[in-house]
Amino acid sequence: MSASEDLFQFLSQKDRFIPQLSIDSVIFGFHDNQLKILLLKMKGMKLWALPGGYVEQHEDIDGAALHILENRTGLSDIYLEQFRVFGKADRTTKESMQLFLEANKVEMGEFQWMMKRFVSIGYYALVDFSKVTPTPDHFTESCEWFEVKNLPKLAFDHYEIIQKALESLRLNLDSKLIGSNLLPETFTMNDLQSLYETILGTPLRRNNFQRKVLSLNILERIEKLYTGAANKAPYLYKFKKA
Repeated sequence: MSASEDLFQFLSQKDRFIPQLSIDSVIFGFHDNQLKILLLKMKGMKLWALPGGYVEQHEDIDGAALHILENRTGLSDIYLEQFRVFGKADRTTKESMQLFLEANKVEMGEFQWMMKRFVSIGYYALVDFSKVTPTPDHFTESCEWFEVKNLPKLAFDHYEIIQKALESLRLNLDSKLIGSNLLPETFTMNDLQSLYETILGTPLRRNNFQRKVLSLNILERIEKLYTGAANKAPYLYKFKKA
């Protein structure tokens, strides 16, 4: 089956999904001291979009989000947080979808259901960057990581969704043990501080940061990281189990 035939078959299954409800997921990964987001390039267009999809009639909302994420990343054990519902009457979903259908030479007659107003449930996911296998979907031709400060041109209202996800991520940085999902199992205090600084977008004073993090009682110190260098070896830490 060709890519266009696969897309057509998928679009023909409107009764399979809950009408006018969708999911958009902001997938965060941390690599080379950069916070990255997984995006998909839309077929036939120079626009990128967040991983998303529709909710099948038999699915729970969270179950649908996990299913979508597993298909895009290859991972089944994913930290997932619902952070906002996007339901403005003037969302730009209709305009972007019309451009997509035209670019792919799809007649809009029987696919008018995609042109209606959609309410989207926003999730953010935290993944181990090294374990992800980026995989496109029916609507897209490639799936790639982008640094959060250098995003390509986005379809729909996905830039706004990303900004709201970042706001939620920053608010939950301490209480949700965000680092435990973005860092390796063991890490140095410098690694953790680098993650915080990257997410918050601002430098932090080393002593103040260490004092604050240790006071949260979320870390377990396990051993020193010996590198053979003359300088003092840093301690390794891991997050305490909840």
